[in-house]
Amino acid sequence: AAIRQRLGMSQEEFADRLRLPLDELRNWERRTSILTGTAKTLLRVIDREPDAVLRALGEPVLERSAD
Repeated sequence: AAIRQRLGMSQEEFADRLRLPLDELRNWERRTSILTGTAKTLLRVIDREPDAVLRALGEPVLERSAD
């Protein structure tokens, strides 16, 4: 949930924009499902380079406010 919240996305938006099954995302966040190595890698990449992942998926990059 920390990555998703830092990106300012709801569960629904995060799952939709990153092509993840919503139920699986919810299970990961509730810790009722164990992350596979592949899922851990994907989340690590999303955490470090969210715009690159979104571009690769053909999604608009995140808008950030200037602080």
